Amino acid sequence: MQTDNNITDQAHWDEYWKNYRFDKIPREVVFEKYMIKLTRGSSFIEIGGFPGIFAAYFYKRGIRDVSILDFHMNESIVRKLEKQNGLSQNTIQCIQADFFSFESEKKYDIVFSSGFIEHFQDTADVIRRHVNLMSKNGQLLILIPNFLGLNGKIQARYDKENLDSHNLKSMEINYLKEIMKPYGFYEFSVEYIGKPMVWLEPKPENNNYRGKVKTLSYFLKLFPVKGRLLSPFIAIYARK
Repeated sequence: MQTDNNITDQAHWDEYWKNYRFDKIPREVVFEKYMIKLTRGSSFIEIGGFPGIFAAYFYKRGIRDVSILDFHMNESIVRKLEKQNGLSQNTIQCIQADFFSFESEKKYDIVFSSGFIEHFQDTADVIRRHVNLMSKNGQLLILIPNFLGLNGKIQARYDKENLDSHNLKSMEINYLKEIMKPYGFYEFSVEYIGKPMVWLEPKPENNNYRGKVKTLSYFLKLFPVKGRLLSPFIAIYARK
């Protein structure tokens, strides 16, 4: 499956998930500052949410109706993740679908994605489809990696293929703000978040470089400067 809007295809994600470790949910998340607001909701959906790590995290934080939507879905892995993290079987509702043809009468109090919208050419369209899933009092949180600074240089040097699978325009703060303004949200923000960090994807061809990139990442954390050069992520938050 590949449309004109896609930068990646099914084969790309099949290969990506082959090298991914399905592990325990994190104790801390980079978007912790938003959780005091997000935990007021009761239903959650993550776009591009396989294998369900963030859905499990939100469930642990009190959201009892959690779903993931992805065109790459292996439910046995999701169930294993639930077991590893002390969740009852079938806690995470799995929706296997192409987001761009997905229609839902149900709306969600929390619409979330991480590392998703930057894989498509038309950023405004992808955000619009997120917004369409928000409930009357819904909230939106979108996380995007920042490859316009040092981390982008790392990707270009060691993993150009990965860099090329991202729409760098979607990482421009002012561009994202212009997309968000017309919705007239009660509240919205677009900002850099996270302590300085760089990384390489866990695929075999990166094994020779991941150690020194991780060492650099530890060093950068000594300089907690927020901005385009060093911040690892961009967060879009909005509420109706």
